[in-house]
Amino acid sequence: MAKHLITAALPYINGIKHLGNLVGSMLPADVYARFMRAQGHEVLFFCATDDHGTPAELAAAKKGQDVATFCQEQHEIQKDIYARFGLSFDHFGATSRPENHELTQHIARKLQENGYFEVRSIEQLYSHTDGRFLPDRYVEGTCPHCGYDKARGDQCENCTKVLDPTDLVNPRSAISGSTELEVRKTSHLYLRLDKAQDSLRTWVESKTDWPQLTKSIALKWLDEGLAPRAMTRDLNWGIPVPTDTFGEELAGKVFYVWFDAPIGYIGATKEWANKNGQPEAWQDWWQSKDVTYTEFMGKDNVPFHTIIFPAMLMGTGEPWTLVDHLKSFSWLTYYGGKFSTSQGLGVFTDQALELLPADLWRYYLMSRVPESDDSSFTWQDLQAVVNKDLADVLGNFVNRTVQFSLKKYGEKIPTGGTWGVAEDNFAKDLTTRFEAYTKHMNAMEFRKALHELREIWARGNEYLATVEPWQTYKNDPDQAALQLRTALNAMPLFAAAAAPIIPTIAAKVMTLFGNSLPTNWPTDITAALQATTSGQALHPLEGVLIQKLEDDQIAAWAAHFGGAQAAA
Repeated sequence: MAKHLITAALPYINGIKHLGNLVGSMLPADVYARFMRAQGHEVLFFCATDDHGTPAELAAAKKGQDVATFCQEQHEIQKDIYARFGLSFDHFGATSRPENHELTQHIARKLQENGYFEVRSIEQLYSHTDGRFLPDRYVEGTCPHCGYDKARGDQCENCTKVLDPTDLVNPRSAISGSTELEVRKTSHLYLRLDKAQDSLRTWVESKTDWPQLTKSIALKWLDEGLAPRAMTRDLNWGIPVPTDTFGEELAGKVFYVWFDAPIGYIGATKEWANKNGQPEAWQDWWQSKDVTYTEFMGKDNVPFHTIIFPAMLMGTGEPWTLVDHLKSFSWLTYYGGKFSTSQGLGVFTDQALELLPADLWRYYLMSRVPESDDSSFTWQDLQAVVNKDLADVLGNFVNRTVQFSLKKYGEKIPTGGTWGVAEDNFAKDLTTRFEAYTKHMNAMEFRKALHELREIWARGNEYLATVEPWQTYKNDPDQAALQLRTALNAMPLFAAAAAPIIPTIAAKVMTLFGNSLPTNWPTDITAALQATTSGQALHPLEGVLIQKLEDDQIAAWAAHFGGAQAAA
């Protein structure tokens, strides 16, 4: 048993997230965490809302709330949605909590002590209309690299280039829209990323198993050369820069959201430790050589987690746990375009749960997870995957096996029959598929894993088609009993394999036997198929296991959520 620390990219506090955000970090992280627990490993899985930064201030002001109240309300909304999606966080924290304040200021002080911070006088945009300096996200304008006209002052969402507000063409205030901006001098803290250039390159190049997408983004930053980067902002909401360490010239400044946000992983762990009455337990995970740390995130977050966050931790001189595996994802698009709340395009996480059970979304999204290239969501594709993979393969196998067994042998698993060649072949096929599935899940190759999972279920239907228990029963009820018993014994195997992805459906399968989900990952498939379950109770299934999606449902949802518009 190994210790696995798993984190998903922090969802921003402002607004309910769309399905692309879910599948771009949190859902695959949950699938992996559930899988590793099933393997018998000790797992801690954390996430938190990213509470600080400009959009939180702007959204709170728009709602007429103070920002702390706004963030707390939004945190609870998001927490509830993720719980209903079955995300098995050990703790879901918030970066505005005291634990993260304390850790952020501690790390900042250590960086200052080790010469990784310097104060610089810089030119910054000042808005006469708003009467204040504008932090980077309070400035919008045209990206000088790609021409996108809604680029923010810290990064262009379109081309992902990192920017400074003064780089923007035709800048304007995000608060008032005013273009009456003036460049003035002010002081900020800069993180000396250049001091970590060599150690970061050595560390990144040692990560031979990182996905190509992840490693190429990190090396691109290193090849371009690291420069000091501002880590403070002029905001009212954030973690204050401690003037006892950095001086009065930085009074009123707060740390940049991308400084305190990754520390929020540690902060959430500390919240968990405090909540459980073990205030030092977080150190067993964040300052230990015995932990394997895996991060999940969208590709736009990769530079911050392969360059800035590691540089911050290295610069403290303290024994922090650095990421071992970083799984990054491309985008899930909506008919090839962006999900958009303002344009009514796409379905968001709260809306999705009103339409279908969480497991159907979980399976579909993981089957289309954008691991190397963008994936496109369409309602028609959702229907095809749910109907063909879940209903026709898994659902069909379970429904017809259970119904025939109950009809012919009553509410007990049938007794009798002799194991034969067909059963041997079934066990061998399943063993091969389980090995492949396990290999892909360990490697976080989720699309390949989902393909193998479907093949595992398909082997059940192929076995039934080969032995035809409904025909065997006419002449040899004992042998038909063996065939049905073998198929029924396959169901806990199928449930165990499916549980990381569709935990509720897997649990429903196990109710047929009056059991909870298997706690051990299946390894001896032949023994499992020959389990001595004869005479054990077999409970009827309430309805069908998976309900198919109908054409009229899909048409209505596409019309309501802009599918037809997006396709056009």
